[in-house]
Amino acid sequence: MIREPVFEGLFPACLSEPFKPVIGGVLDQSIGSFISRRFSPKLADNIVSALVHGVYAGDIYQLSVRSIFPFLLHAEQEVLSVEAAYAAGYRLRWPQDAPLEAEWAKATPVSEKIQAIRGSSVFTFKEGIGQLAARLETRLRRFSNVNIRLNTKIDQLQLERTNTSESMGLLARSVHDNSQRPTKELFSHVISTISGKALHGIVRPASSIFVLSQIPAVTVMVVNLYYPNPSILPVRGFGYLLPRSVPFEQNPERALGVVFDSDATIGQDNIPGTKVTVMLGGHWWDKWKAYPDEEMGASMAKDILKRHLGISEEPQAIRVGLQKDCIPQYVVGHHWRMMIGHEALQKFNGRLRVAGSSYTGVGLNDCVRSARNVVMGLVEGSNEATGLESFARGNGPTLSRKKN
Repeated sequence: MIREPVFEGLFPACLSEPFKPVIGGVLDQSIGSFISRRFSPKLADNIVSALVHGVYAGDIYQLSVRSIFPFLLHAEQEVLSVEAAYAAGYRLRWPQDAPLEAEWAKATPVSEKIQAIRGSSVFTFKEGIGQLAARLETRLRRFSNVNIRLNTKIDQLQLERTNTSESMGLLARSVHDNSQRPTKELFSHVISTISGKALHGIVRPASSIFVLSQIPAVTVMVVNLYYPNPSILPVRGFGYLLPRSVPFEQNPERALGVVFDSDATIGQDNIPGTKVTVMLGGHWWDKWKAYPDEEMGASMAKDILKRHLGISEEPQAIRVGLQKDCIPQYVVGHHWRMMIGHEALQKFNGRLRVAGSSYTGVGLNDCVRSARNVVMGLVEGSNEATGLESFARGNGPTLSRKKN
C-alpha cells in the first residue's frame, strides 16, 4: 500500500519536518502552502488535498490553515515542529469550550450510544441526517410556547429602537403568494443559521455586516447509485477520495471522491445489493457558468465508476442532487473577517446572533456546538454575544499538553 504513487515522498517529508526552519510571525497561510513548506508539495497535493476534498470540497491553496487546521499553525509557532508537538501530547483548547468540557466530565453514566460514538470516526443516522432535524421538530412541538413557521420568507431584518426598548424587526411573507405584502413582526432576539451571504441580503443596513457576505461557498453534485449485485465492487472499504494530483484524463468529470455506502454504513437498511455515492464538483466547478443536469450527472458518475472500478453494469436506481453553494470555504484570512464580523454584530447589542456552517466549522458537530454556545449566551444574558466570540481578541485557542 505504501508503494502507491499517492504515498510517494511521505516518509522523507515526515522525517525532515522537525528540522525544517520556522518562519516566525506567520498569522495565516493556505493549507497547501503550509504543508508544502513544513513537509513537501507531494504530501500536500496527494494526501492532504484528498482529505480536504472529502470534507470541504475545496482547494488547499485557497483554504486557511489557521481556520481549518489551527493545531498545525500553533504547533509550528510555539513548539517549532508539528510532529514534536503531537508527540509531546499538545492539544488546542478554546476558552469557550471549558464549561462544556467540565459538564461533560461530570456526566455519568455515559449512554451506550455516546460510548460507541467516542470510538468511531464516522457515525450515521438510521433515517439519514434529516432524522436529527425531524426529531428536534417533534420535541419542540410539544411545547406550547414554540411556534414553527414553515414556507415563510424573510425579506428584511433590522434593529428597531424606541425610547425605552430595542427589538429585531422582521418582514416576512408566505413563499406561496408573491403578491402578499410582507408583515412586520418584532422579536427580542434573532439567531440566524443561514449563510453569511444570505443574512447580508436581508439585514438592513446591509453595509453593517458586509464582511459576512465575503464567505465563499462551493457547489457539489451528489449521485447515489444502487446495484442489485452485492459483489460488484472490486475492493471493499469506506471508498476513496481523489487528490488534485490525479491527471485530468483520469478524472475529466472533476470528481471529489466515491463512497461505498454498503460498506461504510453497514446496517443502514436491509435491502441486498450495493450502494455507491459519487461526489462531483466542489472547487473544480468554481468557474463553470452552468452545471450538469441530472441526466449528465448520472452519466458522469457511471463513467467514473467504469474508469476507476471497472463497473459497467447499469444501476437499477440513480438519484442526482445538485447542492448549490452548500459548503462554505474558509479561505485565507477567514479568522480576521470573522473578527470584523463579531465587532459588526455587536452593534446589534446581542439581538442578532449567528450559528451554522458559515463561521466556526462545516461539520455537524461544529454546527451543534456553535448553536449550543449561542443558546448558552442567551441563557447567561450576555448582551455582547454574537456567535463569533471565538474570533474576538484574546479569545483564541491556546496550546497545552494533555493531562495524564
